[in-house]
Amino acid sequence: MKEDIMWMLTTNKDWDSLEEKFDWVQDMEAVPQDPVHHAEGNVAIHTRMVMEALQQLAGYKRLPAQEQEILWAAALLHDVEKRSTTVHEPDGSITSKGHSKKGAATARQILYTELPAPFTIREQIVQLVRFHGQPIWAIERRDPARTVIETALMVNTQLLSLLARADALGRICDDRHDLLYRIDLFEALCQEHDCWGKPKAFKTPNAQYHYFNKQGSAPDFVPYDDFGATVVMLCGLPGSGKDTYVRQHYKDWPVVNLDEIRRAHKISPTDKSGNGTVVQLAKEQAREHLRKKRSFVWNATNITRQMRSQLIDLFVTYKAYVKIVYVEVPYQKLHVQNKHREAVVPKNAVDKLVAKLEVPAPWEAHEVSYYIKD
Repeated sequence: MKEDIMWMLTTNKDWDSLEEKFDWVQDMEAVPQDPVHHAEGNVAIHTRMVMEALQQLAGYKRLPAQEQEILWAAALLHDVEKRSTTVHEPDGSITSKGHSKKGAATARQILYTELPAPFTIREQIVQLVRFHGQPIWAIERRDPARTVIETALMVNTQLLSLLARADALGRICDDRHDLLYRIDLFEALCQEHDCWGKPKAFKTPNAQYHYFNKQGSAPDFVPYDDFGATVVMLCGLPGSGKDTYVRQHYKDWPVVNLDEIRRAHKISPTDKSGNGTVVQLAKEQAREHLRKKRSFVWNATNITRQMRSQLIDLFVTYKAYVKIVYVEVPYQKLHVQNKHREAVVPKNAVDKLVAKLEVPAPWEAHEVSYYIKD
């Protein structure tokens, strides 16, 4: 890890230093928790207990130093957004619905903009925060097998189980035994479906895509590969270098470029109503390529899963093979490169996009790759 994130993880593990350095740690002191599930008190008390419990686990002690650091950071951040999601319900209980998802976005933002961590390390921490409750609830999902297989594509389930155990042990409650039993069941499910500490291996890229995107599909089913065009969908923040990537890797391919459409029609990137027109014009260009089974590049930000899924549904309707390429550069370099773009996006608008960023998951398309430059 880089020096500043190493400082947080190794030099200053005492709570007072963390509180002094980070306002998001300070915020934990003021966030209450339901006494039924967290009789120990507020989020700060719970988080400290989780980190202490984690370091006592035999499985944690056996890990290499880097994986210990990843888990320690995830434990510190796992409830970071209870500060924004905690509510007092009419029945007197205290809940924090959605804190895992929102906390993952905050963890990504912190580890990208404030405490830069290498991409693979950052995303492991982010996904541990996102799924830290999954081992407790997986057995109750409508399709537990699918739940654990999907989770294993996103995060190492062995590390996730350790974090969940520390989360259960780092609290005062009457149902701790039940929580630990549920985690045991999660581990057994992962082992049964060959995704314990590793992603499940699918026989083809299309088999993986089909399983996660077609209702009722079985993990061992291998669909016939009957593809027409290949669509390469670029994904990345403004200034990340998507245009450069296309010139370097797909210079002879036709490109549907939303920025070029904006320039041609004199529509500003911040014009919300105009952007709808841009997208429709781009989709019509895409349909023309797809009808002719002509491979092409779709070049736009595509930073949220919702944006990407709508487009992928369109491409797949025409039997296209879809490859997502996520492009990223360090935060400071992002703003420098954005300033040198023909269509500069205001800095505050870029930062809002950083907060919304959802890095593509491996199951979103037939193929997902990550092009990360220092």
